[in-house]
Formats: sequence, C-alpha cells, structure tokens
Amino acid sequence: MSGEFTLAPDWQSADSEPLRAGFGRGLLEAGRRDERVVALCADLTESTMMHMFADEFPRRFIEVGIAEQNLVTVASGLARAGKIPFTSSYAAFSPGRNWEQIKTTAALNDMPVKVVGSHTGVNVGPDGATHQMLEDIALMRVMPNMVVVAPADSVEAEKATLAIAQNSRPSYLRLARDATPTFTTPGTPFELGRAYVVREGTDVTLIGTGTMTYELLVATEILAAQGIDAELIHAPTVKPFDEETVLRSVSKTGLAVTAEEAQIAGGWAAW
Repeated sequence: MSGEFTLAPDWQSADSEPLRAGFGRGLLEAGRRDERVVALCADLTESTMMHMFADEFPRRFIEVGIAEQNLVTVASGLARAGKIPFTSSYAAFSPGRNWEQIKTTAALNDMPVKVVGSHTGVNVGPDGATHQMLEDIALMRVMPNMVVVAPADSVEAEKATLAIAQNSRPSYLRLARDATPTFTTPGTPFELGRAYVVREGTDVTLIGTGTMTYELLVATEILAAQGIDAELIHAPTVKPFDEETVLRSVSKTGLAVTAEEAQIAGGWAAW
C-alpha cells in the first residue's frame, strides 16, 4: 500500500485503542489467509491479544509457558519446517530475556520468525520500571536480517502484522500497552521500509515512530501557533530505515528533531 499519508478527519478527538488490539486482529486475519501462520505465547495470551488467534485456531497455537528462550527456538524450528510463526510476550522478556536465542536461531539463519514485543516504553503504568522496555529498538535493529516495525496506532498495527506475515524475514513488532489515539485510517498507506510525510513544512523536520508520531502531530499544531512551520515524518519501519525520505526533508528544512519512547543510545539519535 502506497500513496499520500491520510489522517483521520477527527484525529484531534480520535478514539483510543491499544496497539495490541490491532495486532490481535491482524494476526487473526493473517491466519485466515494463510494456514502456515502459527502462534506461540509465553503465558501472556490475553495480555498480548493473541487469544483471538488461539480461540479460532487452537491447533495452530502453542502455549510454551514462562519460557521465553524456548518460545523463540521452537518458533525457529517451526519456521524451518515451513511455518510462519508469531511469538508474543512482554518486550521486557522477549527480546529482553531471549536475545541470544533470537539471534542464533532466527536472525543468523534468516528464519521468518515474527517476534512481537508488547508493553514497550514508559506507558506500562502499574507494571512498573522492570517492565518499561526502552532498550528493544537498540537490541533488535542490530540483529542481522531483522526487520523492526513500530506502528503508530492500532489500525497501523493491524496492517504491520499482515505485512510481516508475508515478508519472509525475521521481524520484530513493537507494541505499547495503553490505549493510544487512533489517528490513521484503513486507507492510510503502510509499506515496510517506507517513511511518510504526514505534514509538509519548511522550518524544521520532526521525525517520529510508534506512538510518538501522534505526540509530534500535536506539536506541529502548537508550533504553527507560534509561527513555526514544521514538517512531520512518520517512520513506522525502524529497519530498514527510509533514509531518502528523511534526507529529502532535512535538506529542505536544515534541522531535524526526533521523538522516541526508547533509549537515545542505539535509537533514533544513532542515525
């Protein structure tokens, strides 16, 4: 899907929904489209919204228990056997606890294992600091062969899930816990490896990924009221990164500001 980035007409008062709800719908639809799609979870089926798939396809769902290393190694074996496995857990545990197994069994072997890390960033609220995964972008973007995607809202999360189900590559999908504004539409373009100009401007380039893009969209309104014409780029694919779109914008504005719900070291500031 390509074309002009379109916002929901009422984006400023948009309804909110967790990104993981979009993932749940996307995984279910991917399973309906392709019987090779299977799902594995580490005892967090409902929290990650994988229960939608498990309820409809119980014979294609595996509950491995609280064993994240086993989660991805079993998935890699299924990928070797011709399946398209999705694994889900909190990002603090996957990739936080099983990075080496992801690297060894999936990334190095270029197996199409889809690692879904939920509850990322600081918005996990009552889950506490131990679950505030801020390092996952840095961890996963250095993986060989790995595609890294951070959708902006639940609608885009659904599209991203369907896209990585078809990309034949090891992939990481980054999801937030809390409900966030749904400001894109079913017709808003999404393509792996593409960044999109949400709003054109001349004074500064704002670059966001994941749920931070909405915050930057609000910032463009505040800046406009102060006479600052900001251009906003949404980059849902962290890797491969769309350098062309960003450089074209920065060459016009001469200044780039990024917003990220992650560690600066190894994140956007590293580009």
